[in-house]
Amino acid sequence: MIPFCKPTVTELESRYMLQAATDRICGDGPFTKKATELLKEKLKLETMLLTTSCTHALELAAMLCELQPGDEVILPSFTFASTANAFMLSKANLRLCDISEDTLNANSRHMNDLVTERTKVLAPIDYAGVSCEIDEIKAIANKHNLLIVQDSAQSVGSSYKGRAIGADADFACFSFHETKNYVMGEGGAIAIKDINLLDKCEILREKGTDRSRLFRGEVDKYSWQSIGSSYLPSDILAAMLCGQLERFEEIKQKRLSIFSYYFNSFEELEKAGKLRRPVIPSYCEHNAHIFYILLDSEEQRDNLLSFLRTKGVGAVFHYVPLHLSKVGREIGYQPGDLPVTESAASRLLRLPLFYDLTESELEHIVASVNAFF
Repeated sequence: MIPFCKPTVTELESRYMLQAATDRICGDGPFTKKATELLKEKLKLETMLLTTSCTHALELAAMLCELQPGDEVILPSFTFASTANAFMLSKANLRLCDISEDTLNANSRHMNDLVTERTKVLAPIDYAGVSCEIDEIKAIANKHNLLIVQDSAQSVGSSYKGRAIGADADFACFSFHETKNYVMGEGGAIAIKDINLLDKCEILREKGTDRSRLFRGEVDKYSWQSIGSSYLPSDILAAMLCGQLERFEEIKQKRLSIFSYYFNSFEELEKAGKLRRPVIPSYCEHNAHIFYILLDSEEQRDNLLSFLRTKGVGAVFHYVPLHLSKVGREIGYQPGDLPVTESAASRLLRLPLFYDLTESELEHIVASVNAFF
């Protein structure tokens, strides 16, 4: 079976992890500092903190937004549960928006329609590494004095109109889960636009204490400052991320070449009306996080999935929309509320895309899709 994803780990990552294991294992060690600096350099962002996951980065962002019970957060239904959970833990109410038919990102016009006097945050995602319509979302935020928390879990290495992903948001959250382009097993990062919030974020991240200031020599002892939790990744995991980030362009270019192979190979099928390829707007430089195809119907998608499995191809679908989930139903949503989301989610199929995918495996995957049709 050709797996759907597989992390690329070389001698470099292994050597760094072994070094961390014999040096300092806990968080905020030398590899954490090195990985943070590499991230700021690669992503062109000034303020960055590593976290144990993108989920925890989102939770930190939600806490920094200082939400009160009953405040509203607008986010797309077509996203992972972590985007929603972070705000529900802060007792906010969710307003789920539909997506655009082209990029499958949050429809900014629908976001605007959902704004009320209780709205405090807009929380778009960058689906498949393609940036959301951040200029339009910023205009809505500026008009209504809202914060933007950008779930950029999938878009490490992407850009929007030449600008770094996350640079336009108040908070941007990234993922280094093993399914992502750059991995540390589990892990994430939060970028903060307002540098004055960095100290507060450090305290929240370090169990509610100012321990980070002690390590910098700014205080002679640390103590409990506020509510918080433990969001620091082990330095062993940060060591693995250092190796990945030193291979940043190598990994990105290989993934882009695989994406291009798929994209070019399925051009004729798209012209024949058999499927739809991803849409990459001219304003976005993407990172080849996902290659997906959209089929005519859920039945056809499921039939192709089954067929590919008989050919040894680990293709998968993606999110069950949040509004159709158990929690979504409990907060008042029902089928038919977000038609574009429902249509895309039922017809989308993702093909294997990872660094070590071989040319013969790619040819086999494409041949299998063609054989189905």
